[in-house]
Amino acid sequence: MQIFDNILTDRGSKYAVSGGPCADVDAAKAFVKALCRTKKFAKATHNSWGLICGDGPVKNDDGESGAGMVIVRMLEREGLSGHIVVVTRWYGGKHLGGDRFRHVQTAVRHYLDQL
Repeated sequence: MQIFDNILTDRGSKYAVSGGPCADVDAAKAFVKALCRTKKFAKATHNSWGLICGDGPVKNDDGESGAGMVIVRMLEREGLSGHIVVVTRWYGGKHLGGDRFRHVQTAVRHYLDQL
């Protein structure tokens, strides 16, 4: 599990990105559960994730509508399967509108650049 914390801040919202090898939906849920064992991540507003596995693309927005699909599309473009990417957001009190999708992309790009 790789975790990159505090990679982006905007209007009080903070972002982190994490990921690692992951084979299927059950492993993805276990990955997010393990991530949330850290109190900081458990208190996050959103832990959105995406994964491409043998069953095809799988995502979970965790209340950040559309974020999972952004992650999946980026994984598809990279041709990266069997690998989960989780974008974590701590809400800062101000709505970000469409900027939140750009921030998800920035977080995923940061993660992919580290591979």
